[in-house]
Amino acid sequence: MISYFSDLRYKEVIDVHTGYRLGYICDAEFDDAEGRFISIVTPGRPKFFGLLGREDDVVLPWNSIVRVGSDIILVEPKGELCRRKRMRKALF
Repeated sequence: MISYFSDLRYKEVIDVHTGYRLGYICDAEFDDAEGRFISIVTPGRPKFFGLLGREDDVVLPWNSIVRVGSDIILVEPKGELCRRKRMRKALF
């Protein structure tokens, strides 16, 4: 099966142990010096229907991916999920 990285945005990320839906991939961290992916990022859950913003993004290391299927990605987080604030991108 040949896939493009852009296809990952349309795959849902699910925790193998709990069955919890983490969302769809919104970003990825790539180390261009070594030429490999470091982690994938899923957006945080909306607070009160999105009116109060979102929770912090969930960062999953690349080695936590167990299986990439045709429509889902199964992950096995090692320990507690790593969260970080959403970074604003500069306009210039």
